[in-house]
Amino acid sequence: MKKLEERIQKDGKVRPGGILKVDNFLNHQIDPQLLYDMAQELKRLYGGERVNKILTVEASGIAIAAMAGYVFGCPLVFAKKSKTKNISDEVWSAEVESFTHGGTNTIVVSKEYLGANDRVLIVDDFLATGAALFGLREICRQAGAEVVGAGIAVEKAFQGGGKKLREEGMRVESLAKIASMSDNGLEFEK
Repeated sequence: MKKLEERIQKDGKVRPGGILKVDNFLNHQIDPQLLYDMAQELKRLYGGERVNKILTVEASGIAIAAMAGYVFGCPLVFAKKSKTKNISDEVWSAEVESFTHGGTNTIVVSKEYLGANDRVLIVDDFLATGAALFGLREICRQAGAEVVGAGIAVEKAFQGGGKKLREEGMRVESLAKIASMSDNGLEFEK
């Protein structure tokens, strides 16, 4: 998506360790118009898939996933990174390693919000190693839900997660795919 790539070039910041900061428009301070345009592109890509649930993991993917839910006209469910007192004991769960935070979380989704009748589009802000998507896909498998694919804002293709998911047969559509990053900047896949 040209508009997103241009915004990353203009306002994104490459940090050491393979980190791309886009928090001034995507996941800390949010540009709602850009998110709406991104959600419209996801609708164009997945509009024929009869999506009835959007699934993401807390926290930074929630904004784009909520906008996608609005555009698709369906609920957003987000996996929590820990089980809180207000969640029932009946949950689907998976272990997920976080590239950004450098730790592992057990993500959970209440069984009342995800089931066998759901056609799920997984939406997230970043795809690096694919750990979050693998975990969310596992939760859908446990629930008997069908994953129609994943819609990603920014894929760091050089980290291999998207390639691995695609090789396993999962449809992954990324709105911006970064081929390489260094202290001198970044290059998008053609």
